[in-house]
Amino acid sequence: MNQTVGFLGNQPITLGAAAAALAAVILVVAILVVAWARAAARRAAPDVAAQIAVQIAEFARLQSELQGHVKSMALGISERLDGLGHRFGQSMAETTQATQSSLMQLNERLAVIDRAQKNITELSGQMVELQQVLGNKQTRGAFGQARMEAIVRDGLPVGGYSFQATLSNRSRPDCVVALPNGAPGLVIDAKFPLEAWNAIRAASGPEALRTAQAQFRRDTLAHIKAISEKYLIPGETQDTAFMFVPSESIFADIHEHFEDVVQQAHRHRVVIVSPSLLMLSIQVVQALLKDQRMREQAHIIRDQVVQLMQDVGRLEDRVRKLQIHFGQTGKDIEDILVSTRKIAARSERIGGVEIEAAEPSRPAQSRTVARDPRQTDLLAGE
Repeated sequence: MNQTVGFLGNQPITLGAAAAALAAVILVVAILVVAWARAAARRAAPDVAAQIAVQIAEFARLQSELQGHVKSMALGISERLDGLGHRFGQSMAETTQATQSSLMQLNERLAVIDRAQKNITELSGQMVELQQVLGNKQTRGAFGQARMEAIVRDGLPVGGYSFQATLSNRSRPDCVVALPNGAPGLVIDAKFPLEAWNAIRAASGPEALRTAQAQFRRDTLAHIKAISEKYLIPGETQDTAFMFVPSESIFADIHEHFEDVVQQAHRHRVVIVSPSLLMLSIQVVQALLKDQRMREQAHIIRDQVVQLMQDVGRLEDRVRKLQIHFGQTGKDIEDILVSTRKIAARSERIGGVEIEAAEPSRPAQSRTVARDPRQTDLLAGE
């Protein structure tokens, strides 16, 4: 009954208040009807008064029925409002749960975004450090040298390369890769002129851009010529040398915007390589070294197989000899068995002779009588 069914201005109207107001209106109407009926009865004739009394009684009955209907309507409205309140509460609970789940997902995504932001901040700091490294000529050279050395060390075994080795002309390249089968070494140069390239990146206008591009072209061609003159020694190094560029983007820009520089490098037998191309070349050299080791091991295996076949032949000869010995041994065993059978037979005969000599009924002179033929054969056999 305390459910709010409406508002009157800013004042809420509850279900109980509405039912009370409705009952009050009905009561006022009933009082007015009764008063009017009484006044009419005093003015009317007695018959009319009786009819009015009947009508009043009927009106009272209708009033009671109306009150019953009002109560049932109030109960129905209360039940509906209770159901509406339950559904509203359930809907609010579901909405709250969904909101909490969405907030949790939002917090997780914000955490991911926060970690990504931290990674971006760290990467930005590393890029600033890299820019500072590339801005210094000495540190830039050390950076290119270190990256080239890392690629070579990761791809080749110890002894398959040498850093800062001295050639016969007293020059010292950054790296010399040893090739299999006694072939001359492959020279890798890690010094790349980035001053003019940085000037191209920093150019603010078309004129400054053209000037920086011309300077970059002159510096690169001069460095390529120096590599060709110092590091290409017949019989000592390969006919081609590598110029290492420590950046894939610079390598791509050179091939896109400075095709003439690439062609001049080819004419001087110098190949411009990026980190990925250097890694691929090192893998090819590694495969060649592995193939050489396999060929060396193949020669060793072939020699061992030949020796094994010789050992097998000697083993076959010795088995045959052993078989002959086994045959002779079998024959000897058969001869021994024949002898043992003869010995057994003669032993039996000797036993028989001893038994006859031991009989007491035979006279003594019978010993001089001729022996039994079996005894004669036995003595002859002995």
